[in-house]
Amino acid sequence: METPPFSELGLSPELLAAVEVLGFERPSPIQAMAIPVALAGRDILGLSHTGSGKTAAFTLPLLAKLDFSLRRPQALILCPTRELAVQVCEEVHRLGSKLGQLRAVPVYGGAPMDRQLRALRDGVQVVVGTPGRVMDHLRRGSFDVTGIQTIVLDEADRMLDLGFREEMEELLGQLPKERQSMFFSATMSKGVSHLIGRFANNPETIQIDQKSKTVSTIDQSYFEVRERSKVEVLSRLLDMEQARLAIIFCNTKRSVDECTESLLARGYTVDRLHGDITQQMRERVLRRFREGTIELLVATDVAARGLDVENIDVVFNYDLPQDPEDYVHRIGRTGRAGRSGRAVSFVFGREIHRLEMIERYTRQVIRREKVPSQEQVEGRLADLALEEIKERLEKGEFQSHEEQVDRLLEQGYTPTDIASVLFTLLRESRGREFGEIQEDREDPRDRRRPTDRREPREFREREPRDYQREPRGPRERREGPSDNADMVPLFFSLGKFHGVKVGEIIGMLYGEAGLPDGAVGHVKLFAKHSCIDVRADCAQRLVEISKGASLRGRKFVLDFDRGPKSQQA
Repeated sequence: METPPFSELGLSPELLAAVEVLGFERPSPIQAMAIPVALAGRDILGLSHTGSGKTAAFTLPLLAKLDFSLRRPQALILCPTRELAVQVCEEVHRLGSKLGQLRAVPVYGGAPMDRQLRALRDGVQVVVGTPGRVMDHLRRGSFDVTGIQTIVLDEADRMLDLGFREEMEELLGQLPKERQSMFFSATMSKGVSHLIGRFANNPETIQIDQKSKTVSTIDQSYFEVRERSKVEVLSRLLDMEQARLAIIFCNTKRSVDECTESLLARGYTVDRLHGDITQQMRERVLRRFREGTIELLVATDVAARGLDVENIDVVFNYDLPQDPEDYVHRIGRTGRAGRSGRAVSFVFGREIHRLEMIERYTRQVIRREKVPSQEQVEGRLADLALEEIKERLEKGEFQSHEEQVDRLLEQGYTPTDIASVLFTLLRESRGREFGEIQEDREDPRDRRRPTDRREPREFREREPRDYQREPRGPRERREGPSDNADMVPLFFSLGKFHGVKVGEIIGMLYGEAGLPDGAVGHVKLFAKHSCIDVRADCAQRLVEISKGASLRGRKFVLDFDRGPKSQQA
């Protein structure tokens, strides 16, 4: 049954405008059921699994109740982990982007306390945090709960599993009695039932039946691919697949732009969608994609929300998503209406652990595949050309060129020679230049085999609903297309505007620092700066050695690139 549009749920024009900008077309079942109840002020017990859209279900009505003339906490959202707290706070900002004076802050352990103290002291309306750190602020007097009107427990059962029972009960006991409480949980465990009984006021239960997390007709596989090899491997797979329509998902706007430009340079019909694309341009891109004018669409998760295009043959996870929920959303774009579909993911290094989390979440094994060689791709392209020629011969769809053929025969060329040259010309006209990648030079026996990975224990474990990201060292950029285990990105303060060339930069790095072979990876020139991928064990030494150096008579800065927030999707 189709849910009503957002405009019929009682939301303000500002919230509806934010929803439209984010690309949501219709609310999910839990959003359609929970938002009107929450707007009416009722307490809620939402029983729903990850991936149902529950964050917007409690965030939109929460935002609708805020008084922006007050710079004090009015809503508190508790989450089991710091990663989820950050994600939820980002969603609060996105959904409240049209409200003007919204101030929300995430508070969690492992982050500097002084920054959180400063934010709370400056005044916020929404606090999103983990139980332990929220209680720390409450005990030291930096978090005033007397004005809290709404409390949300996101993944309440998960917080109980992690041992936060005492903190949750102490915190809930200190909140004003006249408040709205919204509990969201995947299961109605004994612990959740106890919390509801003590701290909720006759809540309305909203239960969403869990659907299959992945479509059985989707063939799922992954390739172990270094960051600098991704475009080449993607190109080979596109040539092998010959998909009519495909979506390529990236984690950041920068990654979308770089992938799109690389594919355009290789002759593919491709366009992009991310947060900087205007609504008018978005509609035009989607129309061309639906019509098949463009065959490839490169997009971020936010830009692809609400995307409804039929007949998508394959989905590529160019960057593996941080959250298994996003993986399910992505691959669900293919294999619709009972048709078969294919989902391909690129992983490397520590990302393999994230892949295993996705397997446990989806309860399906994702098959490992070997990167196709240049010879395999060329063979596939030759087979496709042969099939097309046979089809045209059988249908009689060709023009007669007897005169030209006779002239060649008279000059002593055999029919086999003539056909061979024509096949070669056809392949050259459709083919492209291949790039050699390190994966081509590796012995497959040296790579991790599927049997080296633990199977998901018949998937009998209690499914996890939130996953911590791998800790990142101080040298690594938080997000971006160079986030591989063996390389880190460096910021270089000279770019195209200064007349520098890629070869000059690489030559200087090797010459001045005495780097080992393979230490410098991808170099991307921008207008007034460059981004250089360097092997992690050489990066610090290179930064130190380069201090005070110059190129083309210009002093430059070489330092670790942590990536501006504006580049994130």
